[in-house]
Amino acid sequence: MSQDARQDEEQSTLRRAQVLGLDYYDTNIQDKNLIKNVLTNDEMYQFKIVPLVADQSNVLFGITTVTSQNSLKYIREHFLDQRVNFALISDSGFRDYMKLFDPPKQIVYQDINISENQTDTVSQISDILNQVNADDMLAYLVSQAHKLNSSDIHIETQRNDVRIRFRIDGVLHIVAKLSFEKYRILVSAVASASNISTSSTEPQQGHISQKVEMADHTNVDVNLRVETVQTVNGMDIVMRLFNMYQSMYNLDRLGLSDSERAVVNDIIAKPTGLVMVVGPTGSGKTTTLYSMLNQLNNDQRKIITVEDPVEYQFEGVTQMSIDSKGEHNDSNFIDRLKAVLRIDPDVIMIGEIRDEDTAKTALQAALTGHLVLATFHAGSAAAALTRLGSVIEENSLFTSAIRLIMAQRLVRKLDDTYKESYQPDQAERDMLMRLLEKMPNNILKPDINDSTMLFRPIVNDQNPFGYNGQIAIREQYLMTEEIKQVISKSHDSRIISTDLINEAADRSGLNNMYGDGMAKVLAGMTTISEIARVLDF
Repeated sequence: MSQDARQDEEQSTLRRAQVLGLDYYDTNIQDKNLIKNVLTNDEMYQFKIVPLVADQSNVLFGITTVTSQNSLKYIREHFLDQRVNFALISDSGFRDYMKLFDPPKQIVYQDINISENQTDTVSQISDILNQVNADDMLAYLVSQAHKLNSSDIHIETQRNDVRIRFRIDGVLHIVAKLSFEKYRILVSAVASASNISTSSTEPQQGHISQKVEMADHTNVDVNLRVETVQTVNGMDIVMRLFNMYQSMYNLDRLGLSDSERAVVNDIIAKPTGLVMVVGPTGSGKTTTLYSMLNQLNNDQRKIITVEDPVEYQFEGVTQMSIDSKGEHNDSNFIDRLKAVLRIDPDVIMIGEIRDEDTAKTALQAALTGHLVLATFHAGSAAAALTRLGSVIEENSLFTSAIRLIMAQRLVRKLDDTYKESYQPDQAERDMLMRLLEKMPNNILKPDINDSTMLFRPIVNDQNPFGYNGQIAIREQYLMTEEIKQVISKSHDSRIISTDLINEAADRSGLNNMYGDGMAKVLAGMTTISEIARVLDF
């Protein structure tokens, strides 16, 4: 509270004392003497009374506007040997005195450590969260999630308690459990900051961007995308952490091979065409797209994005946020996109192609002198073409507009400091052979035999899981003549076969995610179990 606000409160308390015919005691300027052994802390909290001045014959008590007459009667009856007087003090004054009588416990914010056995950590972190207010709870979780390079914080209601988990390198780890009482306090703070409702039964989206000073005076930048769903036990929340450093979004940081990078450089250097990055939620689509955007960002190009919502803000880029929670949000999105085309951009980024109108507009923009970058939810490049065909039903737009479909999944990367080579057992060799069968025929396949060596993590105290970060396994489908023919010959664009597209990609010499995954396993970048975790083979 500022000094001016405190002075206003003291003046208001003075006027209230005059109305009630009570003495007034200015706690803002008087020295605060701790009169001990007069009342217990529990009594002071209960009666809203604190001793201000005392000697053998007299006691002056400070009371507030909510102190009851029964409380005053109790005090008089228990101090018959002394002259008892009362003076009105402000609410802030009462709180100041109670901080002296009952100093708040010092909170030691312990760093969260992730290990195979989380029982002790969960207990310790739960105790910390139970001692702090809602804003500090959120700031502490965010700061720890950043330290652990976590992508998401999950707050999950269960039958008996509420579980908090961090997603680290694509895998969830439990860090704490909360009582429902503490959970409701946290949810109220999250809802208020992100402008969502705690009573809504519908899924909601929000965003939090604020600075929080914690009890230990640590400053934390809280920048989160908030998603909620209602479950049988309450509202579950997933908060996606954002790193707002523009330099982080760079093609050099994506782990592209030389051949993959050459494809991307060639495609985005062209002035027109559609580039789609596809994959499930959490596969790094937005990071890949923004890295391309950052590569294109210069003073000679006009770049405009239409997003729902804007996740990262970049200097030099015009970004438009669409409110998906509003009425007629689909028509709002397409209206904005059409308006963007009228103001002559060179590059357009569409946060997500999600319906027929958006798909057609994106394809038409790619045909009429614009480079269009977009994300699309699909499991593979071939599936993206199939889904797009079912949406727009016009094959000619496909073959003329699309330049590149990049599909990707994220797997954990082996820690180079803590990994070792080993000879796989029969079960793992069988997995390698199944993966080999999924690879395209027209690329050079590795020889898998009894002497094949793989790499695995060395688990220790320094790295309890043996992984460090994530890498993407990718496939890049260019719109080759073979793929164009498959699409154009399809008797019905709504049922384009993914198998035929994959066969055409194979004839074109294009690698798929299975081939890229195999290469990264044999190179010791990841493990066969990680590839199996994200791919079906």
